Amino acid sequence: MSYYKGGMDSPWDEIAIQYVLVVNHIARNRPIEAFKEECLLVSLFFRYLVTDTGWSLPALFSILRDLRDLACDADLQALQNGQGGTEHMEETARIMSKAFSNCVTDRTSPYAESRKWGVYYVVGQILKSYFRIKRISLAKNILRAINANPDIPPLSAYPRAHQVTYRYYIGMLGFLSEDFAKSEQELTLAFYNCHTEARRNQERILTYLLPLRILRGHLPSRELLDRFPVLDDLYSPFIVAIRKGDIASYDASLDHMENRLIQLNLLLTVEKARELCIRSLFRKVWAVSGKLTRISISDFHTALKLSGLDSPVEEAECLVANMIYKGFMRGYISHEKQTVVLANTNAFPRVADRPSPYTMLV
Repeated sequence: MSYYKGGMDSPWDEIAIQYVLVVNHIARNRPIEAFKEECLLVSLFFRYLVTDTGWSLPALFSILRDLRDLACDADLQALQNGQGGTEHMEETARIMSKAFSNCVTDRTSPYAESRKWGVYYVVGQILKSYFRIKRISLAKNILRAINANPDIPPLSAYPRAHQVTYRYYIGMLGFLSEDFAKSEQELTLAFYNCHTEARRNQERILTYLLPLRILRGHLPSRELLDRFPVLDDLYSPFIVAIRKGDIASYDASLDHMENRLIQLNLLLTVEKARELCIRSLFRKVWAVSGKLTRISISDFHTALKLSGLDSPVEEAECLVANMIYKGFMRGYISHEKQTVVLANTNAFPRVADRPSPYTMLV
């Protein structure tokens, strides 16, 4: 390869040689070797990037995307060889962090040609890598660096694809840390800005946005679920159970879907939505009673038993108290008379109208 060195301006000659080596290893199905050569290619490119303006950002994006794809293939081959681990993706995250630094520290280029216009694309790739290796705690350092640089252009000024990726992962970080209000806000913005043809990306966003909306009492429409069969299969059993107030069916669906929900980090969130199923059941008791303001706790206990929840009357009283405390019902319990006294108006407020619904989740 040294024969071709100097055939074009440096460092592009060396970069071109490295690229040929990468392609050669890929053609021979050697992803680990290809990844090592790609790392050298990125290193050569960084030497040029720090002295250049943002015109080379498309090349940076392509190189980093290839690096991440090769890291996935290299880790997979290492796993097949019995070596396991995620060392290649971890190395990718470290390299991408250098790319982030090279972009965010550009203070000499004109505004329109600044390397800062690559910040959110690179951050998106870094966050993808952190999620892949299950090291999401490292994301705090990147986000802190963004917040510490007020001269970075506003997120809304970046290409929409960069915005969607960034907002999706910020929403995911909020979801996993149970900052549901922040998560819903970011995932909603990600969904509405996602390209209409990017169905798989929309599905990924909705996988975590739908349970948050359900917790707030906004059940997805049949039309929406029909557009995403995977989500229909995942959430329809729970939605039907909530509408019917069928606790037994809800619990059976939780048992049936447990492994899948755990893999998606959704189990705890879907379990919390079970309260909406209990609310629906209690509301039916109220409706059947003729919407009386005084209902015996034994009536709620009977409804729970008919719904498949074989529990003592004390537990029924506890569930009613919990519904009142969390704003699903308006009223109070007369323990002495074993009676629930409901408000004359709006005894069962709309779930969406509860103040700060996420703060009531425990």
